[in-house]
Amino acid sequence: MSRPKSYLIVGAGVFGVSTAYHLIQKYPGASVTLVDRDAFDADSRVAASWDWNKAVRADYDDIVYCQLALEAQDIFNNDPLWKPYFHETGVYWMCRSDYGRKVIDNYRKLGRKAALEVVPVEEARKRYGGLFGDADYTDVKEVLINKTSGWAAAGDCLRAVTRKAMDLGVKYEVADVAGLEIDAQSNCRGITTSAGKTLRADHVILSTGAYTPKLLELCAAKTGRDKLSAGDRIVAGGITTGMAKLDEESVKRFTDMPVGFQGYPADVGPFLGSLPPTKDRQLKWWGWTIFKNTQEVLPGRYLSAPPAEPDYAQWKVTGKLKEDINHANRSFYGKRGAKWTMEKHRICWDAFTTSGDFIISPHPAAKGLYVATCGSFHGFKFFPVLGKYVVQMLEEALTPELAGRWAWDRERPDPKYNPEWPRAEMDDLRDPIQAKL
Repeated sequence: MSRPKSYLIVGAGVFGVSTAYHLIQKYPGASVTLVDRDAFDADSRVAASWDWNKAVRADYDDIVYCQLALEAQDIFNNDPLWKPYFHETGVYWMCRSDYGRKVIDNYRKLGRKAALEVVPVEEARKRYGGLFGDADYTDVKEVLINKTSGWAAAGDCLRAVTRKAMDLGVKYEVADVAGLEIDAQSNCRGITTSAGKTLRADHVILSTGAYTPKLLELCAAKTGRDKLSAGDRIVAGGITTGMAKLDEESVKRFTDMPVGFQGYPADVGPFLGSLPPTKDRQLKWWGWTIFKNTQEVLPGRYLSAPPAEPDYAQWKVTGKLKEDINHANRSFYGKRGAKWTMEKHRICWDAFTTSGDFIISPHPAAKGLYVATCGSFHGFKFFPVLGKYVVQMLEEALTPELAGRWAWDRERPDPKYNPEWPRAEMDDLRDPIQAKL
């Protein structure tokens, strides 16, 4: 009788949890273990997917991600596990390019019908009771409205799916990963934790998000296997989110609002977003500045990584980054939002590739080592299906197109074409030090 398969998944965000969920369903007798520095039900986590809310949409001008997002959205709409967390409020996308028309064309090519349309600016301003009437429409060509998109209660959804995976037999271990166990034949046999514990498995899957490049760099140095390093394939980037608690009058108006997007060309900046109020009446924005945190992780080795604090110092938000959220507020609501007080600010970290594509691939430097990460701040909406494709990768069953796009080694485009690429440096966004008298 053959020994059951064993899988060690490092990182319990959407990539890791979805992979565990799909693995345990396909192989109920397998040993599947999730390892994360935070408890899955902790009040605060470093996972990019741990958040109050995230957009769920298939409004992509890239037909591959449009198709994948539609597949995921079908699950959000119909599966009892996922459905309670999805809110079909629609999206309102202010387009400064032909983005909206490309989205509509992709839906047509995929044979999908939806309540989506491209609307002239003056007409769009009047929609939703003029909710976005005072927005910044500078250079906006038209507005894409898709009533079938919306948002999900991200943190609640992540906890629920993790619980379900555990109910099915997935083990969850709270630990910091410190290194990889690689033998003389270049087989990855497991991980070591910062507490000195060794966890072993036949398959080790890194879904470690923004921590991935630093982890691999440290492992490369420790083992002498330079090819473990991510090099320039993965860059850790951060962005600021902020929330304001609405008064009763505003809540009545904004509760059923669509997710708002301000779209920009790559040479201007990333798109801005505003999400509907949470159950606590908090309206959310994300900022315009995506930044690196370049540091010397080893003598002579520099890369971007989240701050070294256990919680990535995610609640320590500088004045400059808070102003980034104020800018987002003004861009959507003009003077109307000036009376709102920002109550929460958080820095969210994720892993980026120059193209914005995921990496879902074997790691060529060690047998049994795999990488499934690089959400580039758009991974959550694919949560229901990410694990399906990771399992396909493990079984060498990905389509050639997806295997090529998500490969560890592939030709990568110049990041100047990617509006979401981290272009700023965290050091340049710190508050000025006040001189002591």
